Amino acid sequence: MRSVRAFALIFAFASLSAAPAVASDYDGNWTVTIYTKNGSCDPTTRFPVNIVGGKVAAQEGLTGSVSSSGFVKVSINGAYANGTMNATTASGKWNGASGGVPCSGRWEAAKQ
Repeated sequence: MRSVRAFALIFAFASLSAAPAVASDYDGNWTVTIYTKNGSCDPTTRFPVNIVGGKVAAQEGLTGSVSSSGFVKVSINGAYANGTMNATTASGKWNGASGGVPCSGRWEAAKQ
């Protein structure tokens, strides 16, 4: 699986474990777009994310968190991303590899 797709799964399934279990400003439906700037990973990937109670469903191998101030940090199998969120938008940087070749770029998200 190419790293951009793996990175997409980070946001689709990662547990935002530092977020409170009660409703947060981050709750709702989001669209995440990932852009590759360096390397041979997919150039752009877009996918939906639903956050409830400050968390999304967890999947084995995925870890992630969003602080009360909106700092986001996620990882899966050697791909890493971080950035910031507010009530309606989010953005940051990511890095990983595709076939052993390093890839990196940026990501953006918008609340729907």
